[in-house]
Amino acid sequence: MEEMEEELKCPVCGSFYREPIILPCSHNLCQACARNILVQTPESESPQSHRAAGSGVSDYDYLDLDKMSLYSEADSGYGSYGGFASAPTTPCQKSPNGVRVFPPAMPPPATHLSPALAPVPRNSCITCPQCHRSLILDDRGLRGFPKNRVLEGVIDRYQQSKAAALKCQLCEKAPKEATVMCEQCDVFYCDPCRLRCHPPRGPLAKHRLVPPAQGRVSRRLSPRKVSTCTDHELENHSMYCVQCKMPVCYQCLEEGKHSSHEVKALGAMWKLHKSQLSQALNGLSDRAKEAKEFLVQLRNMVQQIQENSVEFEACLVAQCDALIDALNRRKAQLLARVNKEHEHKLKVVRDQISHCTVKLRQTTGLMEYCLEVIKENDPSGFLQISDALIRRVHLTEDQWGKGTLTPRMTTDFDLSLDNSPLLQSIHQLDFVQVKASSPVPATPILQLEECCTHNNSATLSWKQPPLSTVPADGYILELDDGNGGQFREVYVGKETMCTVDGLHFNSTYNARVKAFNKTGVSPYSKTLVLQTSEDTDSEEQTLPFPVPSERLPLRRMSPFSSTLNLQPSFPGRSYFDFRSSPHQLSLHSSLQSLNAPGCNFETQSAPYSQLVDIKKLLAVAWFAFDPGSAHSDIILSNDNLTVTCSSYDDRVVLGKTGFSKGIHYWELTVDRYDNHPDPAFGVARMDVMKDVMLGKDDKAWAMYVDNNRSWFMHNNSHTNRTEGGITKGATIGVLLDLNRKNLTFFINDEQQGPIAFDNVEGLFFPAVSLNRNVQVTLHTGLPVPDFYSSRASIA
Repeated sequence: MEEMEEELKCPVCGSFYREPIILPCSHNLCQACARNILVQTPESESPQSHRAAGSGVSDYDYLDLDKMSLYSEADSGYGSYGGFASAPTTPCQKSPNGVRVFPPAMPPPATHLSPALAPVPRNSCITCPQCHRSLILDDRGLRGFPKNRVLEGVIDRYQQSKAAALKCQLCEKAPKEATVMCEQCDVFYCDPCRLRCHPPRGPLAKHRLVPPAQGRVSRRLSPRKVSTCTDHELENHSMYCVQCKMPVCYQCLEEGKHSSHEVKALGAMWKLHKSQLSQALNGLSDRAKEAKEFLVQLRNMVQQIQENSVEFEACLVAQCDALIDALNRRKAQLLARVNKEHEHKLKVVRDQISHCTVKLRQTTGLMEYCLEVIKENDPSGFLQISDALIRRVHLTEDQWGKGTLTPRMTTDFDLSLDNSPLLQSIHQLDFVQVKASSPVPATPILQLEECCTHNNSATLSWKQPPLSTVPADGYILELDDGNGGQFREVYVGKETMCTVDGLHFNSTYNARVKAFNKTGVSPYSKTLVLQTSEDTDSEEQTLPFPVPSERLPLRRMSPFSSTLNLQPSFPGRSYFDFRSSPHQLSLHSSLQSLNAPGCNFETQSAPYSQLVDIKKLLAVAWFAFDPGSAHSDIILSNDNLTVTCSSYDDRVVLGKTGFSKGIHYWELTVDRYDNHPDPAFGVARMDVMKDVMLGKDDKAWAMYVDNNRSWFMHNNSHTNRTEGGITKGATIGVLLDLNRKNLTFFINDEQQGPIAFDNVEGLFFPAVSLNRNVQVTLHTGLPVPDFYSSRASIA
């Protein structure tokens, strides 16, 4: 029962409840503690004064206002009471239980009456210290709250069940053993507290003090107080109001307070609620039993974790010691090789020293002999030996000139220890997160026939080897940055096909894929090299086969969409290499089939003399509007090529393709226009604002135009007003030159104003903003205007 003790203590004083009362929020307070936390509200703003003034606000309205004011300030440590604008704020304190309590604004007046009988100041407000709900008291004061007799009985039984010696109830820190009990005060005292708090004089002299044990018995034998009605203190509860959920007396029923309510017998409802509480406790008991079992499991886990930790640490130390031993053995082997090389070098050098010393001694002897012969004065004797001496001197000199004076051995050791792989392995030495219970999946195989590129998007497909028996939980697709940089993950999941958008035009990307399961990851697949569509600066090429000219214009109105299983065709050139290091296997699928879906003619049916300029086919990007990133008011049709809006406010829609390199040109035709709106056309970042005109923020660069003139706008800055507007049927052209980092606009094939924006860098998406009075259609896959191409070539 000791676990129940916190339920039996007052949140204000921290002691067992004494004469507890029940607040409307169902929490309990000692009656004395409730009086201590009362707060008096200004009389001029009391509910009575408001009702007198005809405001018509009920007490419950003030209660709700009070809740709002208190909840908004509860976290800061201050609270205002009564819901009045001028109500004083009082700093909150903490009770011994750690619950916030609110002291009274002024000390209660001194009185000799008991807390239950002492008058309560008018317009008093009480705040529950647990849920912080407030209530303004009526004329009955604290007597209007019912007394919790059941809680008193539980506390009595709990205190009687404790076998320990009775403690003083007034000691502040460590309670001492009680020596007496006052039957009238119903309090246990130690000697110091009795002399200080219960002196034997005045009215207290008539109180009867008994030993603690006798006091406990008298408490146990004292009759239980009968619960009486809060409105009629002389009447006992006899019935129960179902609507009000409270016991009532017969006088309450006679006065008509519960005339329209369902009223039942108190005993019947007592048994019913006891049954309901018992049933609820059964479920709670099951949860408590499960919690106890769970705690036992957790404690067992703590013990098991400690044992496993010791075992794992010992294993780790043993493994590291084994690595150190292997390294020491290898170190000894390498040192032996170094010593062998050292001895070999010394032997060679010493042998050369010995040989050179003998030759030098012989040479020196010959030189001294020749010098002595030169000193002789006998010509005939000198000539007899001079020829032989001259030959010996030349022969000796030649012997010194045949590399004899070159060291046969260098001082450097021609050994180089390559420790980088070992250091890398040491740095990569780590724990395997999951113990290997099954093998890793097999290496995925890239399906070359389904891999392709389209504009700046790439689609890759892969599969598991046919004979693989180990399942894969998922796959990881990696791409580099298009410049030979590090690989990065672009997809992780269970699918075996993925399309990557937003790549650079005219760039080469390396792709690879690996599979994974709970055991680990497979090796990487072979590297696939993909080439995105070229920009307009690519070299002019021609196809080595004829193409019918009447087919070409169809591509403008039927652009390819960036979808899975996209077949290689004219506008979306596909080019990829299959690389297997160290050798590279190349496979090109660029325009390899004119009989692909969408080409309904045979190449052998008729000869064509016209050769197609690949620049005009591959330099363009085919795209549509992106419904996924568009504002919710945007309305798309015609395969997402035609756009309008359902709102009178400007809304933004972006294209599906982003550009970061090259020169790109697209047009928009005005299908509907009533000469009033100002539609805007241009480019934007992906995170541009979608609910304002294009160019209002720093994420868009646009030209907005009416029926007479146009302006350029970026970051809400308007520049370059130019005469000439749009009407129904007009064509707006947008030219984004990322090589020169500028943006230019056209109306009806004429440049509108100067170059609109310079120094544009990064990733840009085509963008339009319009309202419901405008409808435009997008045209892509267009070549750069001829006059701009010629001007660019001259520049």
